[in-house]
Amino acid sequence: MSIHSTHPFLPPPEQRDPARRLRSLLPAPVSIWTSGSGTQREGWTISSMLVANGDPAELVALVDQDCDWWEVFRETLLATVNVLGPGQGLISDVFARVAPSPGGPFRTGEWDDSGHGPRLVGAAAWAGVSLLTQNPEHSGWGLLVRAKVEWIEIAEGSQALEHRKGHYL
Repeated sequence: MSIHSTHPFLPPPEQRDPARRLRSLLPAPVSIWTSGSGTQREGWTISSMLVANGDPAELVALVDQDCDWWEVFRETLLATVNVLGPGQGLISDVFARVAPSPGGPFRTGEWDDSGHGPRLVGAAAWAGVSLLTQNPEHSGWGLLVRAKVEWIEIAEGSQALEHRKGHYL
């Protein structure tokens, strides 16, 4: 066994998907969208999202249609968008299902209930949203999900976590 300074199975740059390489150059927000309550709650890490100003404002996201959270959001029509802050990269990895969390993802981090879904204590910001279309169109490999913003809270003095070139910044 050896220790590598780079990923040992990563193909050389000329063999990598150009769209993925372009996406990795752009700073991406790190958020966890959560829905449900009690034992019927789910969440998923989403970085492909944007805020669309308007009256009402909307959040637009690309969502993996096979994730468990999507079905809960479609049923409840409500979600809390937790915008992660510095030091919360592990929580993002847990909800992306790339890091372990014995007992389930909500065992990582401290969570409070809100009327729209679980809320991460210590996040940089939170938004309560409602689903606009239960059967959205595809965009690339994801679903192009639109949600109406019903409330927003921003933590005083906090900064949002971002992801670029495979690292949290």
